[in-house]
Amino acid sequence: MTSASPLELAGWRHVYSGKVRDLYVPAETAPDATPAHLLVVASDRVSAFDHVLEPGIPDKGELLTTLSLWWFDQLAGGDGGPSIPNHLVSDRRLEGEETVSLIPDAVQGRAMLVRSLDMQPIECVVRGYLTGSGWAEYRASGTVCGIPLPEGLNDGDRLPEPLYTPAWKAPMGEHDENITFERSVELVGAETATALRDLSLEVYHRASATAEAHGLILADTKFEFGFDADGVLTLADEVLTSDSSRYWDAEAWRTGTTPAERMASFDKQIVRDWLSANWDKQGEPPVLPAEIVERTRERYATLLRLLTAS
Repeated sequence: MTSASPLELAGWRHVYSGKVRDLYVPAETAPDATPAHLLVVASDRVSAFDHVLEPGIPDKGELLTTLSLWWFDQLAGGDGGPSIPNHLVSDRRLEGEETVSLIPDAVQGRAMLVRSLDMQPIECVVRGYLTGSGWAEYRASGTVCGIPLPEGLNDGDRLPEPLYTPAWKAPMGEHDENITFERSVELVGAETATALRDLSLEVYHRASATAEAHGLILADTKFEFGFDADGVLTLADEVLTSDSSRYWDAEAWRTGTTPAERMASFDKQIVRDWLSANWDKQGEPPVLPAEIVERTRERYATLLRLLTAS
């Protein structure tokens, strides 16, 4: 399922494709109407450096969807905390004495049935550890997204407290832009900006505790939220997957002697590293070797296994 052409699904109309996901509405939905619900399909496509690569990662869509659904269940109270509203709706209904699935067979396991929400234009990023672009900025200026940090921190260090560093969700084709909390207030208002920050930090704290209980570190992550028809702030999109979050093995982080050993992540970093070594980012990217594809799939699968193990 790596083709850019979306599947034809009986009873559904394709309305949008991102780099790795496809969005459908019920076929009877009028062009200008708000759909009763949406079908979000995670493909096996993989992207890096703003390009969709070939081939895709086998089972990626199913692995990430399974992990998202598991996390939605945890945050709905499965972890013992208060229930955080999410955008899922039941994907089954009773017809006579038989329960039938509302998700087409062709996308079973890789699709979520969700409510329409008034999505907010803020990508809610929470960073618990110093790494990536945050580490680069810290080395240059002692800050992360403009927030001053203590001197003497190293790549991969735990931050004194998790940082909320929002980004503005740019129009399609443009890059998201890191913004200050004050700018997010200008964009969505003080009440909504504060609610987005506080709920993001709550989810991060809960997810971090769950990850640590499974021998993992949740270094950073990003969330998206929208308001439902009743004005309730609702967790949406994917949540806490390998595509939206950076996870490390806790033991390797404690005992590793190099950044590569300490911060080997359960995501497509293998793909990024291979591309960086084999492509000058000009023109079309090269085809991924089979070994890189399989190693990446194994990282996705390992994360799911470690997190969901009882």
